[in-house]
Amino acid sequence: MELQFAGASYLMKEGIKPRGLIIKSSSSTSQGLQKCSKKNLSRILRTEAAIRGIQRKANSEKYTNLWPKAVLEALDDAIRDNRWDSALKIFDLLRKQHWYEPRCHTYAKLLVMLGKCKQPSQANLLFEIMLADGLQPTVDVYTALVNAYGLSGLLDEALRTIDDMKSVSNCKPDVYTYSILIKCCTKVRRFDMIEYILAEMVYLGIECSSVTYNTIIDGYGKAKLFEQMESSLTDMIENETAFPDVFTLNSVIGSYGSCGKLEKMEKWFEEFQVMGIKPDVMTFNILIKSYGRAGMYQKMESVLDFMRNRFYSPTVVTYNIIIETLGKACLIKNMEQFFLQMKHEGVKPSSFTYCSLVSAYSRAGLMENVDSIMRQVENSDVVLDTPFFNCIISAYGQAGDIERMVALFLEMKVRKCKPDYITFSTMIQAYNSQGMTEAAMDLKTKMITSCESNELISS
Repeated sequence: MELQFAGASYLMKEGIKPRGLIIKSSSSTSQGLQKCSKKNLSRILRTEAAIRGIQRKANSEKYTNLWPKAVLEALDDAIRDNRWDSALKIFDLLRKQHWYEPRCHTYAKLLVMLGKCKQPSQANLLFEIMLADGLQPTVDVYTALVNAYGLSGLLDEALRTIDDMKSVSNCKPDVYTYSILIKCCTKVRRFDMIEYILAEMVYLGIECSSVTYNTIIDGYGKAKLFEQMESSLTDMIENETAFPDVFTLNSVIGSYGSCGKLEKMEKWFEEFQVMGIKPDVMTFNILIKSYGRAGMYQKMESVLDFMRNRFYSPTVVTYNIIIETLGKACLIKNMEQFFLQMKHEGVKPSSFTYCSLVSAYSRAGLMENVDSIMRQVENSDVVLDTPFFNCIISAYGQAGDIERMVALFLEMKVRKCKPDYITFSTMIQAYNSQGMTEAAMDLKTKMITSCESNELISS
């Protein structure tokens, strides 16, 4: 079922012709395709068509001798995009091929994906299929299964899996397995389990690595358990085999900076420098964001100067933080100055950059500036996403420009950019504010239908 737009028919009745968002292709892209030989281009197109064909055939029982490259690439594509349902169907098709040989590596990749997608029951079923295929699980496979259980909060099953590992020869849990388990505990806020896990590691003679300590420190920091975080940091510093690194630095200053404890943030920034740990661009981004959140805009700019003086190049993320911060503070001139500076330095704006600019102009009632940003987007090769469309639809909706809002919604479909709850809620609010209650109710019905048919992405 295709998404239909509730306001389109209304506009047609009123004789309004929606204006589409026209995005021009960049000359560099055209030149790149010209350089590509016809032979290579033909091969690429054949491969992509084959992958799409494999995905269509995944529900069939009759294909048992398909092109191996296409099947494997289709599987990798589904795993990479975390499309777990499609990945499992393609994997089932893979197992039916005459040339198929079961490999632990494939199972491990699938289990990692199922963990990310919080599908523990599917992970358990896949593990049983692996055993039925006659494979002996490796440490990586078991660890991926631990991760799949742990990320869904099924810590008892994760611990039971580790107990199973202990009973298998040449498959004992290692420091990475326990680090994964600790990370799962922090994700589901089961900090009471960490001491138990560390005690078991000591009993088994497994020493904590830098990754283990960093996982614990980052987890405590994000939960604002600062005393435990600093205690773990002290243990790490005193450890003879695990040493603090830039990830440790970023976790500590990030945890303090995110809740406004700027003196603590600055103190630990200095402490880590004394330890000889050099910051990276992410470190400076954390500092800039923390100062910006506190309204300390001069300090925010001083960090940028500090970066340049030490030959750190600001990235698009750096500029996005500054532009978003200044935009939210309605410091429009300052925001524009950094946007120009960003382009002058050759840093390519992203969809998020344009979102921040549009939001700032919309709040300030500067719709002519929003139009200017749209013209810039039309002449760029920036990849537009759902948050961008939500932002620009909101801007025109709040301004009462229903015609432009409709055109942008229709453009989402053209660009295969799925709407989410924010898209629909924004448009329904805009309709209601204009007294278009019938169109608002119609759109609300479409939203419910789209949700039931899985055509609406989660926000």
